[in-house]
Amino acid sequence: MNATAARSCSRSPNARVALSTSLKFNSNRLDALRALAGIDERLKDTGALKLGIETAFARANEAGGVGGRQLRLIAADDGYDPNKTLAAMTQLYEKEQVFGFIGNIGTANSQVAIPYALERRALYFAPNSGAAVVRRDPPDRYVFNYRASYAEETAALVRYLVKMKRIPPRQIAVFQQQDPFGDDGFAGVAKAYRQLNIADPVARFTYPRASVDVDEAVNQIKAYKPQIKAVIMVATDRAAAKFIEKTRDAIPGLIYANVSAVGSTSLATELKLLGPRFTNGVIVTQGVPAVSGYSSLVLDYKNALAKYAAGEAPDYTSLEGYIAATILIQALKQTNPLDTERLVDTLESMRSLDLGLGTPLAFGRAEHQASHKIWGTTLDETGTYQPIELE
Repeated sequence: MNATAARSCSRSPNARVALSTSLKFNSNRLDALRALAGIDERLKDTGALKLGIETAFARANEAGGVGGRQLRLIAADDGYDPNKTLAAMTQLYEKEQVFGFIGNIGTANSQVAIPYALERRALYFAPNSGAAVVRRDPPDRYVFNYRASYAEETAALVRYLVKMKRIPPRQIAVFQQQDPFGDDGFAGVAKAYRQLNIADPVARFTYPRASVDVDEAVNQIKAYKPQIKAVIMVATDRAAAKFIEKTRDAIPGLIYANVSAVGSTSLATELKLLGPRFTNGVIVTQGVPAVSGYSSLVLDYKNALAKYAAGEAPDYTSLEGYIAATILIQALKQTNPLDTERLVDTLESMRSLDLGLGTPLAFGRAEHQASHKIWGTTLDETGTYQPIELE
């Protein structure tokens, strides 16, 4: 495929928050453009996800790339601000002539980015989001997910708290960010209640998006009757840490259960600054297996990280980026000649893909989410994640 033809078939948008990788052809190189997001806590996840994707790309490039073309990541920034997403998407589509995107972060940003990508029939692959907006039913042809949804994560937490911890549903609350991300998590809890035939309403406490202003939510939960015993948290790392700090002593024994979007490493870092009693027992669901484990995929990831990013510590977010990029690379290699429509057809034909995760991955015409598996982890007093069984 010559450069001119490749450019015409590879145009694609991307400019979403924390991360978004776009693929673009040159005559001898396959570029990946990434939208890099803004505010500090999301930048931590952005860097980790970028690291995972780049590590997978480096491994593929050393083995010859994709059809002789090298994979590369390029950054664009929308500052985690949905109001800036369209401009970033336009820049990448019009100026960079991108092929597709991988690893976007930010539910509100995806609400802007996905329609733009769909209008141009550009691949929108493995956003770092469990939101419903990236999981239409039936699925949008050009949108594919690796990870489980927030609804699946929150449902797993509800079952764990109700069935294993024996906490009455009326004493479980949701602490959420005031935006589509938080609303999606809350909707998942409410749906899980309905599925379990729980009639109790779901207590809900919120804080403003992109802030750590949790005082109102803290005061509300402290005054709530009956006393809350567990809180499902759909929040970013610093807001989650601030909430834990302000309620740990006020509500002794309160169980904190976060969805993966909190950012495991950054949350642990924030809590370790407060001391061991703030880390111990904090739960985080994961869309990937324990980075401390010895599964084939995790070992491949850690070996690649040591080789191509020496000095970087394994991390749940970077592992997710590595897995997502590995799936995409396999699909790219199986598509010849390569264009968006053929690549989508290849992805939809991938069945029972075994990367060594302990669970098979699969796509289909009606299934654009590769994994539905939820792994449970909890922080110990040292701020280290330990695996737990959720059911």
